[in-house]
Amino acid sequence: MSKVGLIYGSDGGMTEDVCKRLVNILGEDNVEMIEVCDSSADQISSFDNLILASSTWGSGDLQSDWEDFEDTLDEIDFSGKTVALLGLGDQDGYGDTFAEAISLLHDKVKAANIIGQTSTEGYDYEESNAVVDDMFLGLVIDEDNQDDLTDDRLAAWADQIKGDLGL
Repeated sequence: MSKVGLIYGSDGGMTEDVCKRLVNILGEDNVEMIEVCDSSADQISSFDNLILASSTWGSGDLQSDWEDFEDTLDEIDFSGKTVALLGLGDQDGYGDTFAEAISLLHDKVKAANIIGQTSTEGYDYEESNAVVDDMFLGLVIDEDNQDDLTDDRLAAWADQIKGDLGL
């Protein structure tokens, strides 16, 4: 079994914390957690299974390190890879662009087998490009308004994706 690469960007530490909690659920021996600013196209290409995590900033933008790395994603052949997306957002403060960072990542990795879509039930937002066919493109976490639901959402999502990630 090869490790899953969990590539994340975090400005304020919230995304990093959520990723660490996910790694604890999936098992530290199973996941290599790498901050996107410390990664490379070659390193990401070395993983067959990936989790990409970003918070959404401003009006639906990627976290700043992901923005800097975004063009590098075009150098990676995602066909044959399995990718799950994890996004953080604020549904009250940014309800019109809620968790849209994962839609930007999705556009870059769409050649992959994308797993881990989740229900929009239980969220209260106006609009999001991260929703397709009434499902989020990955797991969406709102630590600003629903932090009490994060651990349960992470555990359920881990159960959902671990088989597809070879765990």
